[in-house]
Amino acid sequence: MLDHTDRQILEELSKNSRMTMKELGEKVHLTGPAASARVAKLEDSGVIEGYTINVNQVKLGYVVHAFITVITESIFHQPYLSFVETQEQHVIHNYKISGDGCYLLECRFPSNEIMNQFLEELNKHANYKLSIVIDK
Repeated sequence: MLDHTDRQILEELSKNSRMTMKELGEKVHLTGPAASARVAKLEDSGVIEGYTINVNQVKLGYVVHAFITVITESIFHQPYLSFVETQEQHVIHNYKISGDGCYLLECRFPSNEIMNQFLEELNKHANYKLSIVIDK
């Protein structure tokens, strides 16, 4: 069970996972070694699974951000899943969902034309509903 200090540590690391243990300790009122021990405990228990970075996709040229609800026509999803595996340059996440659809794709594209090509290929494996992100 996580206590208040553990939750503070998670909040601070979520904001900046590159801070030193000394800086983290100061923010959560622990010494650097005590903060380090807490972080190690959170890692060992699987609460902290890893560290990551946020990448500005627009600055990389991926200006179209889309969510695609995928509706497969049969219970055999492997052709769709195989297609998605070949599209890692566009697919950020592929969630299996309940409700209106079978999967929810989060994708980035450099242009509407590239997105349209993707959708034409996707349509060979499944139907879809497209939502474009207007603003974050």
